[in-house]
Amino acid sequence: MAVAALVASSGTLVCCVLPALMVALGAGAALAGLVSAVPQLIWLSEHKAWVFGIAAAMIGLAGIAIRRARRLPCPADPALARACKRLRGVSAVLYSLALAVFFVGVAFAFVLPRIG
Repeated sequence: MAVAALVASSGTLVCCVLPALMVALGAGAALAGLVSAVPQLIWLSEHKAWVFGIAAAMIGLAGIAIRRARRLPCPADPALARACKRLRGVSAVLYSLALAVFFVGVAFAFVLPRIG
């Protein structure tokens, strides 16, 4: 679930952060070439509310799943118990990364345009 949340939140970066960052760095021509090569980027930008809504839903579901899994017991076998604990740690890190990516996308898509 954490990986799915990370993938969904990465879509927000492609939608809104990548174009804004490229223009800010003076790579407008490279952005035009990228949009010519991948015209789906325009669709993502036009439907950013859906992109962010789906990403938020995936992040919410992943958060619920990770929270519930935290209370489940790990196997009695020591090797499997270590793997279980390690996987829970990896899931928590991936989930945190997905949240960070999502909020960076929200900032670029919704907050910064209203400020500037």
